[in-house]
Amino acid sequence: MSSFVQEFKEFAMKGNVMDMAVGVIIGGAFGKIVSSLVDNVLMPLIGVITGGLDFTALAIKVGDAEVKYGIFVQNVIDFIIIAFCIFLMIKGMNSLRTKKQEPAALAPEPEPSAEEKLLSEIRDLLKQK
Repeated sequence: MSSFVQEFKEFAMKGNVMDMAVGVIIGGAFGKIVSSLVDNVLMPLIGVITGGLDFTALAIKVGDAEVKYGIFVQNVIDFIIIAFCIFLMIKGMNSLRTKKQEPAALAPEPEPSAEEKLLSEIRDLLKQK
């Protein structure tokens, strides 16, 4: 039983799991911010552009059921904005990562000095004898 607990403890304390947990928490908070932006800023502006149309009130009556497709449209807009923001964040992080990983350009080896050339020639002559 203690090996199971120890194994779980090692798993839970790995960096990837902790990073993922932080990402989920920040993602949830970010989702609330974007939902607020869509609900309170964008949708009223879209309503003004569309002549006062309130998307949350859009619905179709099918028998006794009421299909609220306006809320669905609003949620799709939420998703598109969140997906676009995440795309921009990942694109920015990837560009930072590639800049960090680029190795420094290798400088060409300097030409040997006249003294080094002369010493090399002397060494080669000594090897031949």
